[in-house]
Amino acid sequence: MERLEDVPVEELRTALERVEGKKPAMRLLAAIAYKHGVTQTELAEWYGVERKTIYNWFTRIEEGPIEEAVVDEKRPGRPPKLGREAREALRADLERSPTDVGYDGEVWTPDLVREHVRTRFGVEYSESSCRRLLLELSGE
Repeated sequence: MERLEDVPVEELRTALERVEGKKPAMRLLAAIAYKHGVTQTELAEWYGVERKTIYNWFTRIEEGPIEEAVVDEKRPGRPPKLGREAREALRADLERSPTDVGYDGEVWTPDLVREHVRTRFGVEYSESSCRRLLLELSGE
């Protein structure tokens, strides 16, 4: 049986007009191209993915509804190392100057945030993660 045999091109085009985002549009364009004779192997080369990935896209589209099938489900990711209460305490600390919190320094730097988080909360973060924390929690 050929992939997408029971999925009309018109439905794919209609879904393409309605979806938002690059990935859903890309998946629908791949399905439309496939319906016009482009092979799964060629599509995998075009999009820089494994042939199995193309196969999975088409399976999801076949199982529909199309507009939902082309959108990735939310993935929770890794839980944060600092819980909500600790993040709020850190936010309060970052609103104060480092000298008020007991450090030599006039401004919070990623390295200083890293030291503070390690000392106060017993949690290790990379410097880049501390840079993100600093931006996120200081509201800049």
